[in-house]
Amino acid sequence: MINYASRKTRWAGTLLLSAMFAFTAACGNNGAGGNNTTGSPSNQPANASGSEATNQASNAPTSSDDKGSLTVYLNDFDSMIGPLFEEKTGYKLEVVVGNGAEIMSRVEAEKGNPHWDVLWIDAMPSVYGLGKSGQLLEDWTPDNAANLTEFGKSFLTEKQWYVPTGAHAAGVIVYNTNNIKAETAPKSWDDFDNAEYKGMIGMADPAIAAPAYPFVARFFQDKQMEPAKAFFTALMDNGMKVYPKNPNVVKALTAGEISIAALQESNAYAMKNSGEPIEIVWPAEGAPASVRVAAIQKDTQKLEAAKAFVEFLLDPATQQALIDEGDESYFQPSVNGVNAKTDRAADAKLVAADASWASENEAAIKQWFADQSVK
Repeated sequence: MINYASRKTRWAGTLLLSAMFAFTAACGNNGAGGNNTTGSPSNQPANASGSEATNQASNAPTSSDDKGSLTVYLNDFDSMIGPLFEEKTGYKLEVVVGNGAEIMSRVEAEKGNPHWDVLWIDAMPSVYGLGKSGQLLEDWTPDNAANLTEFGKSFLTEKQWYVPTGAHAAGVIVYNTNNIKAETAPKSWDDFDNAEYKGMIGMADPAIAAPAYPFVARFFQDKQMEPAKAFFTALMDNGMKVYPKNPNVVKALTAGEISIAALQESNAYAMKNSGEPIEIVWPAEGAPASVRVAAIQKDTQKLEAAKAFVEFLLDPATQQALIDEGDESYFQPSVNGVNAKTDRAADAKLVAADASWASENEAAIKQWFADQSVK
């Protein structure tokens, strides 16, 4: 956890973690294959949510048989997506799961010899960057692309590098009702620099948590670079704390370490449903969206299966199952014929940074956040 009140703890640890992971992945290339196992990109025995993996994954499959197992790198839904896909299509699925930074570091480390067939992650700007660098299949339209809502279609690219499979709030306003009264709780993001909330606010790290970069990117594009820096500087000066991932923010809220947070919506609703004393506020100006997209590796030897997986994700029945049974089930579906969670706010408004802009400025924005910790 980084306490921006003191700004003495460095974000450099985040960058070092990513670099170490990239080195490990480049040297070992473990965790991308095997037989229906779930492994983490760092080849540790625990996945991104902390549960034990059934087996450590072995090296990526090299068979050109399109009926072999399809390797998908993802950061959510790892426990349920394989059985659903196999039941629907007959294809075996091999998943490699990790947080956003781990997955993207592994993809970068494997650039010359990718072990993945499909990338499915809520990090649209980063995936857009893979398309620009020539790593993704392009100019392919899924047979069921007509299922997409107008909201879903708004995220398609000219080169068709990926398809959106849903979007969720990378951050809604959450406050602890034991410490904050409804009448004094923040109602908008601009309220976060209120001196009354000094040292009380927390958020996830844009360099580690997949949804956290789309969260800050929206502010940087909407406000423009220098005003956005001023905005976040004010929050830091007001004692904002930054935690590695959203579950860490949840723990801090539960423990009373913070009383207000910009929190991913699935975590927020999970807290509320478990009886935690919190309330959720959807700002009228909108909650920055994290868009989950699926992209196919351009040189995959499993093209038939990869296309089948993407079309499977655009099936209303699949997205309904993810909402009904998934661990990140609070999201706005990208296809018609799907019902969101009944307790999800009816007035939920999502706003997203343009993928091209967010991709182009990703390194600079993340570096700016890292630099603030040493001041």
